[in-house]
Amino acid sequence: MDAERVVELVYWRDVKTTGVVFGAALLLLLSLSVCSIVSVCSYIGLALLSVTICFRIYKGILQAIQKSDEGHPFKLYLDQEVALSADLAHKYSDVILEKLNWTIEELRRLFLVEDLVDSIKFAILMWILTYIGALFNGLTLLILGERRRPLVGVLWRRPLVGVLLQTSTGRTSKRIRTLISTSCQKI
Repeated sequence: MDAERVVELVYWRDVKTTGVVFGAALLLLLSLSVCSIVSVCSYIGLALLSVTICFRIYKGILQAIQKSDEGHPFKLYLDQEVALSADLAHKYSDVILEKLNWTIEELRRLFLVEDLVDSIKFAILMWILTYIGALFNGLTLLILGERRRPLVGVLWRRPLVGVLLQTSTGRTSKRIRTLISTSCQKI
C-alpha cells in the first residue's frame, strides 16, 4: 500500500472504504481481546468458507434449474496465478517458497470450493479448532509445541513452574481428548 492511500484512509476522504477498513480492524482487535488467536482465525475462516460454500451450492442449483453450463463460479479466480515470484523468494529461502505456494494453492482450493467434500472437511477441522482455541491460549500451545526444544526446556527444569504447567496442561489435554472423542462419536 502506498503512502497516498494510507493518508486517504486516515483523513476519511472515502468514508465507505475507511469505515470498512477501520471497522474490520476494530472487530479484529475486539475479537482478539476476547478470544485466542486460534479461535479468531478459525471463526474468520469458517465465516469465509460458509459464504463460499453457500455461493457455490447456490450457483450449482441455479445452473441445474436453468440448465446452463457456466461451470465453476470461482473459475476465474481458480485459474489465476497466486504464486510468489521466484526473485523475491530466493533471498529468503527456496523451502519457504515451496511450502508457501503449496499452502496458498491448497487454501485457494479449499476456500473457493473446488472440491465440496474437502471444503466441508476443512470446515469441520476449523470448527474443532474453535474449541481447541477456547481451551488453550497461545502460550500453552507454544509450550506444547516446543516442549522438547531447549528454549522451553529451561522452564521445565525449574520445579515449581514445571509442576504448575504440567498439571494445567494435563487437565486441558484431557478435556480436549474428551471433546474430540465425543465429537467423533456424534459424527
